[in-house]
Amino acid sequence: MLIGGDFISAGGTNVNYIAEFTDSPVYVKNTTKLPSNYRLNQNYPNPFNPSTVIRYALPEAGNVLLEIYNILGERVTTLVNEDMNAGIHEVNFNAQNFSSGVYFYRLKAGNFSQTKQMILLK
Repeated sequence: MLIGGDFISAGGTNVNYIAEFTDSPVYVKNTTKLPSNYRLNQNYPNPFNPSTVIRYALPEAGNVLLEIYNILGERVTTLVNEDMNAGIHEVNFNAQNFSSGVYFYRLKAGNFSQTKQMILLK
């Protein structure tokens, strides 16, 4: 719908205007989609010093275990060990107190398990 007219401004000048109104409903589109499968992304940055981000996707809610291992296969820390909702998640790994070297991170969720390698350079 268009409406228009003119009015006299505070300075005494005639000003013309046109305003347009639409009858369209206002809505917010939800573009958040749940992942269709489990996924463990490569950490970023890699190599890193002293921290890096690990992202993973869960298609369904459940218990999640994300652990860090050294080159000897010894678990050095657990980043996540809890029930989580479906969706895309990220965790920050700060290795400030770790030595330079190759580390592995493993995600276990449901029947899914995957391990990736990362490099800490100090």
